[in-house]
Amino acid sequence: MQSLDFTDVAETPLLQFEKWWNEAASSSIEEVNAMTLATVNADGKPSARIVLLKGFDENGLVFFTNYLSEKGQSIRANPNVSLVFFWKELERQVRVEGICIPVSESESDEYFMSRPIGSRLGAWASPQSTVISSRSVLDQNLDEVTTKYAYRDVPRPEHWGGYRVVPEMIEFWQGRPSRLHDRIRYRKNEVQWLIERLAP
Repeated sequence: MQSLDFTDVAETPLLQFEKWWNEAASSSIEEVNAMTLATVNADGKPSARIVLLKGFDENGLVFFTNYLSEKGQSIRANPNVSLVFFWKELERQVRVEGICIPVSESESDEYFMSRPIGSRLGAWASPQSTVISSRSVLDQNLDEVTTKYAYRDVPRPEHWGGYRVVPEMIEFWQGRPSRLHDRIRYRKNEVQWLIERLAP
């Protein structure tokens, strides 16, 4: 049975996340990098979907998407976002609240060029989140871009790239019997991270 206490955690939340991440990545969990991203649009309406974590360090957590998608438009209107990881097999959850900012163009370029060719072509072919009449729209778009880039590298579209979620709060939840779970929260003030225990 796992537990979580002040004596168990690192000084900063991203170091603690790295510890839990390594344990999750070495387990039998599929899609360990799947995380729920919640945004709020210009009208104040929330929306959530699964995206994939593609990297993290002390500066934050990175994912990539279409900037013109619904989530991209919401982030542009309101950069306050929330992330949730749930690793059922380990009885662990991580919640992140923070500010979402675009990564550098060079970072987006580097990741884009590391993707399989089909994924790169798909970034051009799909007008993400817009209404389309049928699947044939995607097929036709894909045929066109495949022909266009048949004999040269597929460049990154300007409308596609990465975001970094810069944390202001990270909570680590460890499941325990009788619903008396362990919850440790890191909350940032102007000078340091405060570490607090929350009642389950």
